[in-house]
Amino acid sequence: MSGSTLGQLFRVTNFGESHGPAIGCVVDGCPPGMPLSVEDLQLDLDRRKPGTSRHVTQRRESDTVEILSGVFEGRTSGTPIALLIRNEDQRSSDYAEIAQRFRPGHADYTYWHKYGLRDPRGGGRSSARLTAPMVAAGAIAKKWMHLQYGTLVRGRMSALGDITMPFTSWDEVGRNPFFSADAAIVPRLEAAMDALRKAGDSVGARIDVEAVNVPVGLGEPLFDKLDAEIAYAMMGINAVKGVEIGAGFASVAQNGSTHGDELLPEGFASNNAGGVLGGISTGQPIMVSIAIKPTSSIRTSRRSIDIAGNAVTVETHGRHDPCVGIRATPIAEAMLALVLIDHALRHRAQCGDVSMAHVIAGSLAQQR
Repeated sequence: MSGSTLGQLFRVTNFGESHGPAIGCVVDGCPPGMPLSVEDLQLDLDRRKPGTSRHVTQRRESDTVEILSGVFEGRTSGTPIALLIRNEDQRSSDYAEIAQRFRPGHADYTYWHKYGLRDPRGGGRSSARLTAPMVAAGAIAKKWMHLQYGTLVRGRMSALGDITMPFTSWDEVGRNPFFSADAAIVPRLEAAMDALRKAGDSVGARIDVEAVNVPVGLGEPLFDKLDAEIAYAMMGINAVKGVEIGAGFASVAQNGSTHGDELLPEGFASNNAGGVLGGISTGQPIMVSIAIKPTSSIRTSRRSIDIAGNAVTVETHGRHDPCVGIRATPIAEAMLALVLIDHALRHRAQCGDVSMAHVIAGSLAQQR
């Protein structure tokens, strides 16, 4: 199966299945000499892992990461970093009834037709469980970008179904299971999720993620544009059906006099571009939003077919998130960080450290 590697200079190759012995990734191209420990990676993995509240799947996985290579005496060696996360709480019997049936909204039908077989246990390779290694790899990228340029990558859930979540403070995001930046709305979110779980249904979500203190000049025209590769990475996250950069689809209703970000001596007057112009970073915050579809695994009876083409009904039992978006914030942060580090390394390779020092200074000047 191809398509399991992200990046050019900072390359992450993902492996494993939802109910296999383990999942993991190999990170190649990380610069040597950076202090790195399991604790650096575990923090974000703990934010993503299942079983953290009653509102997500109760599959009990510690998501404990092991660093198998690429780190010597507490520092990256410049060689491939192999990361392993062992699966600990598989219940493959939950999927026996759907082994011969295609679940609506899942990759069952497409995997079967592409490969001639599929792993029905938790979705196999198509499971959102495979985002855990990307979160671990993203933690490496986050740390390197922060040490090099002071870059901070952070995210929040901004909508749960039809509930819009206001922004109050980034400090609130880590204090509730919804990654909400507003504490007052959490009881309403809890009630909505309890009702969904009781009804056996699901809902989608919107996640906003941003990177601040990003150097000017990251990105390559024409087809390796920074925003294009951000969108590519975000669409690689399970259940993502839409990506916006900056004003996104709101740009349709804006006039040019509003949308175009004016430049002033003290910096940009606005950020409708989302920190990217012509596919190259402006030094402003990179602003990204993703739309996550409702969880496809629901108890509600749905029409489908089996592998012989016969009409059937499907009810998916087992342990599932009524909204997969609840745990998606650390994943979106990781994917953004992975694109940024890859482009930072590509920029250094092409333009050198002298040029990078120049664009860092420029990015600071453009911050509002």
